[in-house]
Formats: sequence, C-alpha cells, structure tokens
Amino acid sequence: MSQTVVITGLAQGMGLEVVRMLAQSGDTIAGFDVDADGISSLQKELDAMGARHFLETLDITDRKGILKFRDRVLEKFNRVDTVVSNVGIGFFGPFEETDLEKALKCFEINVIGAAAIFQAFIPSLRKAGGGKLIAMSSLVGQLPFPFESIYSASKFAISGMVESFQYELSPFNIQVAIIEPAQVSTNFAAKIHVLPPEESPYRERAGRFIDRDNELIKTATTPIQAAKRIVDVINSPKLKLHNQVDFMSSFFLFLNKVLPKFIRDMILLNHMNIK
Repeated sequence: MSQTVVITGLAQGMGLEVVRMLAQSGDTIAGFDVDADGISSLQKELDAMGARHFLETLDITDRKGILKFRDRVLEKFNRVDTVVSNVGIGFFGPFEETDLEKALKCFEINVIGAAAIFQAFIPSLRKAGGGKLIAMSSLVGQLPFPFESIYSASKFAISGMVESFQYELSPFNIQVAIIEPAQVSTNFAAKIHVLPPEESPYRERAGRFIDRDNELIKTATTPIQAAKRIVDVINSPKLKLHNQVDFMSSFFLFLNKVLPKFIRDMILLNHMNIK
C-alpha cells in the first residue's frame, strides 16, 4: 500500500537515495532542502518517473516556513503517514577550542530542526489515528567519539528527545524510530574535517583521527546501502526504537553494552589511531 512520506534533507546523499527508492515503489514524496539546485534536479527526476511529489527549497531553521510547508502538503495530499527528519550538519574539533556560537548553530539545525518538523506534523498524525516519526541520528548518539563532542551531544539530544516523546505519542498510535549509521561514504565528513591551528596541542592527534577517518570512509556503507535499510524501517509495520544500517555501528554498540569502559575506550582509541 502506497504512503505519503515527508523527508527533510532529500537533495543529496542518503536522503536522495531514499526518495528514489520510495518513488519507485509508488509512494508519494513531500520534502524540502536548502539546496535549490538539488531540489530542482530531483523535481525533474521525479516528474520523469511519474511520481507524486511536492518539493520546496527551505531552510530547516525557518520554523514559520516549515509550518507553511506542512499546510501546503496537507492541502495537496490530505494526510501524511511518515515523517523522516534527515537534515543535519557535522561538527569537528577539540572541545577546548570550539566556537560555541557555531556549536549553537549545530544544535539549532540537528536538534531543533528535527523537533520542528516532527512537531509540525504530529497533530495531523494524531488526528489520522497514527503514523511514524523517524529521526536520523548516528552511532555517536550512543557512543561518543573524540573531537566530535558537539556533534555527539546533538545526536545524544535527538535520542533523548525521541525516547522521551515516544511515551507521549504511543497512545495515539504514533510510532518512533532512531536510525544510527556509523559511517556512510559521502562527503559529509570531508566538509568538517579541518585541522586545528599549528599551535594547538590537539593538532597531531586530530590529524591522525582525520587520516584514519578518511581511510575508513573508503570501505564504508554506500548511500544506496544505507537507504535500503532506511526504507526497510519506513516500510516496517512495527518500528524498533534503535536501528543500525551497517556492521560497524552494530558491532561497536554491542561492545559498548558488554565490555568494561576501559576496554571499550582502548578499542576506540586504537580504532581511530589516537592512543
């Protein structure tokens, strides 16, 4: 049975591949992205497929714009079945040297952005008798990595938010899920990997971390592989709260549950070559 799916951040990467798969299955797509060229290209692609869609160029921090987008989607399609929050930015660097104004922007996009799109559509899901809310998080939302303190904190916040409001929404048959990839072979990390200045006491270790991350990304899960897992979650009749899309995230989370902390820390530091 076809469904109407709202997804943010759909102009590239995993979001784009998810949209392609859903459209090929006959689902209706509504979404937005700040990338105007990406939105225009995707509109043409969906038109060529004969897919039902409604796409806009919109910034996730524009909360009034999100409400207007919601109203237009509901007017056009009458209802929405699933909402996927996929917008997010990375953040890399030693905590001591972090620009907290930039950190605040990370939280505004990653956490409040997810909150805004979910909050906008919850009333219609509740009145329709149910639906799904799916949040893109990360492995570091359960297992923090060094030099990613702000990014990890934003992903921990997403998990805490979703795990909290699930109790409020379950009486209305609204299911929730969190998706937690480790690495996906996109340019996401490359955008944020900036070495600390030469005088920084963290520069050498941060450099080794970046080199190791760049090495790992070569064999990481592809956007298509990750998208298949995400689509499986979207189509699942009964959502599981925490969902991994790759072996690495599943493996590390398993170790995080069963091993003493000092052993987990040793494995992590060795894995990222920053012991």
